[in-house]
Amino acid sequence: MPQRKLGRATDQRKAILKNQVTALLRSGRIETTEARAKEVQAIAEKLIAMAIKEDGNITSKQIKVSSAKLDSKGRKITKTATSKNDRKYEVVERETKTEMVAVDKPSRLSARRRAMRWIYRVKDENGKYVNVVDKLFDEIAPKFKGVNGGYTRIYKLGPRRGDAAEKVLLELTK
Repeated sequence: MPQRKLGRATDQRKAILKNQVTALLRSGRIETTEARAKEVQAIAEKLIAMAIKEDGNITSKQIKVSSAKLDSKGRKITKTATSKNDRKYEVVERETKTEMVAVDKPSRLSARRRAMRWIYRVKDENGKYVNVVDKLFDEIAPKFKGVNGGYTRIYKLGPRRGDAAEKVLLELTK
């Protein structure tokens, strides 16, 4: 299936599409031109279908976690140690625990990596990274489970002022 060229060079076109796919999955709706919306819709539908297929494809694994021991006030407990040349220094006391952690199976991990090709890493208002891939696999895919296609819809908004390009609203259906 050939993609529309959108009047851009390949690198610019891919950047625009990645940016809009990321914005759609992050906020649930974007306003853009009709040609761009149709391209973004095709990409987003494939990503959502892939995430639905891999929904629940995880296993649990025991791992060892090392953390600092804390006193009653929440401060780290330290002890004095001596180096080879008889110098004294402080060392934080640590404790190890075993915890059960959810781990992706290989096919789900591969799907997440394929999704990362179309999704940028973005920051929220506070400057912290928002993991849109996690949102796709943990929130969006379970919402659409049991639905065969039609995860997005396009509403026409009319011509854009200036160049009269058809503006549309692209949004997730649920």
